[in-house]
Amino acid sequence: MAEQDICPHLDSIGQVTKEDLLQKSKGTCQSCGAGGPNLWACLQNDCPYVGCGESYSDHSTLHAQAKKHNLTVNLTTFRIWCYVCEREVFLEHRPALVSEVAPQPVGHPLKAVPIAVAEEEGSESEEDELKPRGLTGMKNIGNSCYMNAALQALSNCPPLTQFFLDCSGLVRTDKKPALCKSYQKLISELWHKKRPSYVVPTSLSHGIKLVNPMFRGYAQQDTQEFLRCLMDQLHEELKEPLTECSMSGEGSDGEERRDGDRSPSEDEFLSCDSGSSSDRGEGGGAGDGELLVQDDPGGVISEKERLKERRVSGSSLRGGSQEMDEDADVDTAAEEEAPERGEEEELTPTPNTEPDNEASMTQPQSTPCSPVRTLQELHPKLSSSPPRSSPLRSAGPAYSFKKAQLLLSARKKKQSHYRSVISDIFDGSILSLVQCLTCDRVSNTVETFQDLSLPIPGKEDLAKLHSSIHQNLPVKTGVCPDTYGSQGWISYIMDSIRRFVVSCIPSWFWGPMVTLEDCLAAFFAADELKGDNMYSCERCKKLRNGVKYCKVLRLPEILCIHLKRFRHEVMYSFKISSHVSFPLEGLDMRPFLAKESPSQVTTYDLLSVICHHGTAGSGHYIAYCQNVINGQWYEFDDQYVTEVHETVVQNAEAYVLFYRKSSEESVRERQKVVALANMKEPSLLQFYISREWLNKFNTFAEPGPISNHTFLCQHGGIPPNKYHYIDDLVVIVPQNVWEYLYNSFGGGPAVNHLYMCAICQVEIEALAKRRKMEIDTFIKLNKEFQAEEAPTVILCISMQWFREWESFVKGKDNEPPGPIDNSKIGVMKGGHIQLKQGADYGQISEETWQYLLGIYGGGPEIAVRQTVAPADPDSLHGERKIEAETRAL
Repeated sequence: MAEQDICPHLDSIGQVTKEDLLQKSKGTCQSCGAGGPNLWACLQNDCPYVGCGESYSDHSTLHAQAKKHNLTVNLTTFRIWCYVCEREVFLEHRPALVSEVAPQPVGHPLKAVPIAVAEEEGSESEEDELKPRGLTGMKNIGNSCYMNAALQALSNCPPLTQFFLDCSGLVRTDKKPALCKSYQKLISELWHKKRPSYVVPTSLSHGIKLVNPMFRGYAQQDTQEFLRCLMDQLHEELKEPLTECSMSGEGSDGEERRDGDRSPSEDEFLSCDSGSSSDRGEGGGAGDGELLVQDDPGGVISEKERLKERRVSGSSLRGGSQEMDEDADVDTAAEEEAPERGEEEELTPTPNTEPDNEASMTQPQSTPCSPVRTLQELHPKLSSSPPRSSPLRSAGPAYSFKKAQLLLSARKKKQSHYRSVISDIFDGSILSLVQCLTCDRVSNTVETFQDLSLPIPGKEDLAKLHSSIHQNLPVKTGVCPDTYGSQGWISYIMDSIRRFVVSCIPSWFWGPMVTLEDCLAAFFAADELKGDNMYSCERCKKLRNGVKYCKVLRLPEILCIHLKRFRHEVMYSFKISSHVSFPLEGLDMRPFLAKESPSQVTTYDLLSVICHHGTAGSGHYIAYCQNVINGQWYEFDDQYVTEVHETVVQNAEAYVLFYRKSSEESVRERQKVVALANMKEPSLLQFYISREWLNKFNTFAEPGPISNHTFLCQHGGIPPNKYHYIDDLVVIVPQNVWEYLYNSFGGGPAVNHLYMCAICQVEIEALAKRRKMEIDTFIKLNKEFQAEEAPTVILCISMQWFREWESFVKGKDNEPPGPIDNSKIGVMKGGHIQLKQGADYGQISEETWQYLLGIYGGGPEIAVRQTVAPADPDSLHGERKIEAETRAL
């Protein structure tokens, strides 16, 4: 900055620290009481005034004009404006303030964090640096060994632990019981350099019991069930919706995302017993219960206009599945099983009625938020017209009752795709195929898994497995009761007794040693579908013999393998104590990989293993984990941590294993980037990069493309709800580092300037207006309905849809519901739609129905007409539901 450009009014600034400004940012405007973000504080000596900006009454400017105070600072961005010079002021020439108020002369006060994993602040001796961390035990608080072993195993997974240590600012949630906060606190204690001998995980234990009542009390539990419940809850609390930009950038690699709709026919032929948030399997106490829980383009405008725009814009992100057929036909199982005429049919809406959400709210153009645009340009286009609804429709849409089952899910509420650090690390996908042996039709289903639950093959199963590998024939390694044919339960009971006796005999007596590769081969082996387990072919429209098999489509960064050691039969439970040998290094998953898989790294090294000592009824869990700092193996037995030799680990009776992708190339990439960062080469540009992606780069073998969309909105700006903690989301890297990362991994976009998105801010305000209008109108209409003594027509509405709408208007859900779907509460009788007996519905007036129908569309219209007969108990029940919901609103 030239000497003549220095603001001559800087001497009027009093003694102000950043802490003082942060404290003021938590307050409100002293004139009107408006809250943040983007309040403005007067910098005049001894003036404590804080005022609002232009998004409210601009009391900060009125104060400066009335008091002749020259300088003011934005309490969100810490940028300073001089009213006399009418331009932005920089503080490079006041060193005492630079370190306190403006840490960097860039768009936002961000701390540059080195690329390598940052150690805690403060000088450390070499002895402290080499001292292994993470060797803290956990106190047993009453049969809690299942929890302690699981937490120690997760704690020694570097990608997850480094996220909670280095990206602690990203651990934010408004969902109860905020288990992610408890887990973050626990990880910080376990890996602190001044670690205690043990910790007591009381907070996390209390939180998991609130979410899952099955863990309440002091009974013995299954560690695998706990792992799935914990990781699913962490995913729910940390998940963020994927933007369209990030989905288009990541969707090409075959990545599956959680929370997607399941295709209607998926359950027909899912063949993979793998953990995911949408699955559910066997359960049991201490056994293996299968509970599956899954840029600034400016330069042509003045500094005043740019900062003015800054003030304006400142004030104002478990398992989806999809089915694919090799045929072009769109056949559905619903057509095959449709009821005949005259029978009751559940209503299925046809695809000719689309939701009218887009018409109910003015949508701004999805153009990048350029600082060149001012408030006067934005507001007339974006916020002058209130939310509008489509014209009311008096007649309901046409409905058919046999087809469009496949399109039903598309007509419901728009399904969002979500991701979290849990899904990024642990989620993989499996391609499951079923082939009809009559017409050769092949159906493909992609399923997301969080862990693989592998069977332990016995002697006979191993012989079949090995022979099938050599002969390339289908093999069935597990037998279920439905496959015994006419002998039924007699054969099943005899076989169960045989397997129970065999399980009690030492493995050296009855069969060869089982390897982890054998278990994987048994899991991925083809199954014959015949007898009582025949396949319903959509082309043949009949039950046919088939073959079912699966392959891994995408490998996770950390592969969790669960060995099914516990069997829960009708009359008893038992444990398979056979030793399963497993590699400490070099587990190769390439033989089980689908040819369409984008995964490049296919070898894994062992991180940790959980073992169970005892029987199916009782026992004790311990964990063996490899320390990431010194590479030594340790036994974690509640509060006791002991160093062990790797042979002890190899001889352990493994129950749950955690493997991590192994890649020397990723290590070399990190070394190159660290070397570039240490060069400290001067550059004209500095780039912002996602802190979360940088953690992936430091800990993942395949971090994927740079994903800056985690802190950007679809318009290229910072979402208003993330702007106040943008420091926690981004890291500044020099130009040479950015260019190397971008050329190596792709992705992006490049970000050199951070600004709050004005479009998103206006959208948020419009959404709030829409919610208020809908809820106020509903309450008004429903009160009028309650005041009617004898309404001639009472209409029914599905309580399932009503609850989704209620969550939206109350702000609990950001996505509006889809079209009204009354198909589950109505049946077709004699050519007329009637209310189904025992349906979950509520009663509303015709005016309320027309209001909601005009906004959301859907149907069908189901009327309960008044009669002289006594009131139907179901009708009274539905009316009470709506009354209760109205009182809650």
